[in-house]
Amino acid sequence: MSEIINNREQHAKNRTERQQLLKEIIKELHAGQPEESVRERFKLAVGDVTVSEISQMEEALMKEEGIPVDEVQRLCSVHASIFEGSIEEIHRSDRPEEQPGHPIHTFKLENKELDRLVNFKLQLHGDHFIKSDSQENIYKLIEDVNLLLDVDKHYSRKENLLFPYLEKYGIYGPTKVMWGLDDLIRAMIKELKGYLIRYDGNREPILHSIELVTKEVTGMIFKEETILFPMALEALTEDEWVKIAHESDAIGFCLTPPAGVWVPVRHSIEEMEESMEESTENPSGTTPDGFVHLETGILSIKQLELIMSHLPVDLTFIDHNDVVRFFSHGKDRIFARTKAVIGRTVQNCHPPQSVHIVNELLEDFKAGRKDVEDFWIPLKDKFVYIRYFAVRNEHGEYMGTLEFTQNISPIRALEGQKRIIS
Repeated sequence: MSEIINNREQHAKNRTERQQLLKEIIKELHAGQPEESVRERFKLAVGDVTVSEISQMEEALMKEEGIPVDEVQRLCSVHASIFEGSIEEIHRSDRPEEQPGHPIHTFKLENKELDRLVNFKLQLHGDHFIKSDSQENIYKLIEDVNLLLDVDKHYSRKENLLFPYLEKYGIYGPTKVMWGLDDLIRAMIKELKGYLIRYDGNREPILHSIELVTKEVTGMIFKEETILFPMALEALTEDEWVKIAHESDAIGFCLTPPAGVWVPVRHSIEEMEESMEESTENPSGTTPDGFVHLETGILSIKQLELIMSHLPVDLTFIDHNDVVRFFSHGKDRIFARTKAVIGRTVQNCHPPQSVHIVNELLEDFKAGRKDVEDFWIPLKDKFVYIRYFAVRNEHGEYMGTLEFTQNISPIRALEGQKRIIS
């Protein structure tokens, strides 16, 4: 027994030493050391590294060393290239992620399409553009970029479905870093489209932008498949993957649909359908004929659900601890929501770059400096009006915040008057 304990202590010591060494190597990069010299030191001193150690390292860089999230995002691209080929593969006996319809199987299918799009089609049409900047060649590039904008669905599923479960297991560092990089890629793609639409004869910005987009999209594919996905497979349960698969439709898929419907070995199709129907129709566990007694009336649970789902606005409520407790689920939601956000802090539902705005607003509400804040933004064919209300009880105590989102384009277009039924 003492030998086992000693072995465990030695293993823990080795892990701690290795983790410290990893951190020092990344700090050298942060200080400006050439990548090649750090790469050689890494190979000699560390050898293979597990995805969980990378996760712990990034967490430590932010918490213990005080390196900002955006700096870790910059370093992520550098250290990913150093770790390439040395990350220990996670072997699973059943490998459900290789079964069609499993969320990871679908993510990887999409990555294959993304890789083909940026490393073949976009490069090919870019070469044609170099030879001739004809309108036809510009249109081909615009078509490629329009397809590439579909990556938002891939990233949104990752951010709104996968990240909440990782955070549930205390894995925060990689989610913050990767979300920031996702937003950077989104912005790069939109910038490339802008250059193409406003093309004035200067090819250099377009060619440079194509190079950057290709590099970052390809790099994100590598980070997902060698770091994020193995880490998620190690952490999440089969039931959690079932929930992710079920809720993925609400956000949509990138460039290709799932290859099938994933049914775990221990589930029958009938059991899955019954389980999903119950979770959709009765998520609270309350019987459908139960009643809610309100100050101005009495409603059944079913009536209350139907009222919320028929409102021409999106509602989201977070409690006094900033935890998401409810969102309405109408058929035309403006911003995608999945059940994975329930129980998640609102700060972790936003990219790192905008968290300070969320915190500032909540601080004003909690301190009583404000009761409402409004924003409005154009979004594709919509004009979106976003309102935030501080929810207070009869004693004026802060109980939470209500988000109210509405497409007001039809309202802004109203003129004259209407007094009769259409």
